[in-house]
Amino acid sequence: MGHSGILAEIDGHRVLFDPVWGDRCSPFPFAGPKRLHPVPVPLAELGPVDVVVISHDHYDHLDLPTIKALAGTDTLFAVPLGVGAHLERWGVPASRLRELDWNESTEVGDLLLTATPARHFCGRGLRNTQHTLWASWVVRGPEHRLFHSGDTGYFSGFADIGAAHGPFDATMIQIGAYSEFWTDIHMTPAEGMRAHLDLQGGKPAGVLLPIHWGTFNLAPHPWAEPGEWTKDAAEEAGQAVAFPKPGEPFEPAGKLPGEAWWRTVSRPIPRPWRRPRPAQAPAEEPRNDLDLAGER
Repeated sequence: MGHSGILAEIDGHRVLFDPVWGDRCSPFPFAGPKRLHPVPVPLAELGPVDVVVISHDHYDHLDLPTIKALAGTDTLFAVPLGVGAHLERWGVPASRLRELDWNESTEVGDLLLTATPARHFCGRGLRNTQHTLWASWVVRGPEHRLFHSGDTGYFSGFADIGAAHGPFDATMIQIGAYSEFWTDIHMTPAEGMRAHLDLQGGKPAGVLLPIHWGTFNLAPHPWAEPGEWTKDAAEEAGQAVAFPKPGEPFEPAGKLPGEAWWRTVSRPIPRPWRRPRPAQAPAEEPRNDLDLAGER
């Protein structure tokens, strides 16, 4: 559905990840990053949703007008610790909230939802006081399994998540809004591919769906660069990747959308990632405390 928003139909249930239907991911309706494309479908026409899953409380993942609209339905909300307070202020009853710490799970019908670690940070104000948690998510049904990365830097915990919960039919991995200035909190497409392979036990398997690109321009790189880089990384790894246009449905076990649709609406993209890069020390695992900004 654009950016990190995914409507997944799994084992008879509908799960909506990080829905953002607003025009801007910003605290202000008149300023901040604006959509590069219209919403694929009006929110009112989306149909019933069993559970809305939120990865963290940044504006491009937790959208006030979208949540207020969904508050009028009977859907459940699965969120990391502390994020429920935002939703309650916006009209979601506490009885419809499932608030989880890392490695805690909740059941929604036949699905088991587990909040898993990620390497990111939180906050919706200028003071950014780190009062809420961020998470990746595993959704496990009787027959299928999904993983949604939320926002995260690359870390060794992907292999642990895969060993505990995988392998996955599909992973939704953040591959956009990267920069050399914030390598700890967002992944490049190459790191996103590595994360997918870690989640799948080190081998190409399942389907990778790139997310967190193509809807909002949030970094210095060209908006379409993540698509080109991911396409190259997938070919090199021999990994199946889906490149749907915003709003285009697909079945992971069927024919995947593979057309580089962005080439018809963007300038030609140079390939700086093909140049040799200096080796970097591996990122530390997320901490389980709050004494460093950006790590829990």
